[in-house]
Amino acid sequence: MGTNSPADPSRAADWPIPLPREATAELRVLVLAGGLSYERDVSLKSGRRVLDALRSAGVEADLRDADVALLPLLRDDPPDAVVIALHGSTGEDGSLRGVLDLCDVPYVGCDARSSRLAWDKPSAKAVLREAGIPTPDWVALPHDRFSELGAVAVLDRIVDRLGLPLMVKPTQGGSGLGAAVVRDPAALPAAMVGCFAYDTTALVERYVPGMDVAVSVVDLGDGPQALPAVEIVPRNGVYDYAARYTAGLTTWHAPARLSAVAAARVAETALAAHSALGLRDLSRVDLIVDEADRPHVLEVNVSPGMTETSLLPLAVAAAGLDFGELLRTLVARASQRRDLGRS
Repeated sequence: MGTNSPADPSRAADWPIPLPREATAELRVLVLAGGLSYERDVSLKSGRRVLDALRSAGVEADLRDADVALLPLLRDDPPDAVVIALHGSTGEDGSLRGVLDLCDVPYVGCDARSSRLAWDKPSAKAVLREAGIPTPDWVALPHDRFSELGAVAVLDRIVDRLGLPLMVKPTQGGSGLGAAVVRDPAALPAAMVGCFAYDTTALVERYVPGMDVAVSVVDLGDGPQALPAVEIVPRNGVYDYAARYTAGLTTWHAPARLSAVAAARVAETALAAHSALGLRDLSRVDLIVDEADRPHVLEVNVSPGMTETSLLPLAVAAAGLDFGELLRTLVARASQRRDLGRS
């Protein structure tokens, strides 16, 4: 991982920032990880990393899967707060958060409604576009319509409308699973088939060349703040599943090698996206910065990866913060929401 000095402290916050001292000595935290999505293995790695970080910060924490034993546990021995380290539909489509709300168990992160909105990429992009936040042009195509209308005719029209290259990815999902860059029209059918293996609807998006960056947003008590952007440089040019989780296939620069102007723009854009989608506590906004230093939001993740090579922990380190202390603050704030009747 490369490192640089922060380009401009005006980009959203001065780093490092002091973490508020929250009373967490008596808190019991449950970290949920695993699940049954395609991202189960990554989720388990995230969960173990979160568990270790919380314990290192002096917080009593346990790791559990989201299985049939969870509801009896929440009923008989409810924790003071939950950290959701589940990726994919289990942790991000809002359903688990709704169950936690029913059980009156507070959790770190946004509520069920906002989670559902961010999880569905076309819906989230529509909200961002309406808020004036730049995001690449797109079309969402269900598998059934793709077949009924005729694959060749549909794909020809997509290319005519959006041009080439294109990015094809599932409308719901993460970790780069089912995603592909299409530079030749002949490669588009195979990309669609690969995408439909992970979702019944494909998002076909105009590909914007530029620098891949991720901006993590955290709220530690003084409102949302953007952590330093992390630049992503995959060896093969595409940040797919292999590039994310295979050693040596990607280089990260934290902070990103951006001009002061671009650094400020990506921070402001990430904060705007976080706000437009109604998120809280933390999120990760994935963007492309084009050659004119203009940011374009690709998607927003409400349950970011927490592994050794995940982008949020890299941003936390670049901000001069301790990962365990940051999590400690977030779980304390989540617990306080229940006490205030706002869980």
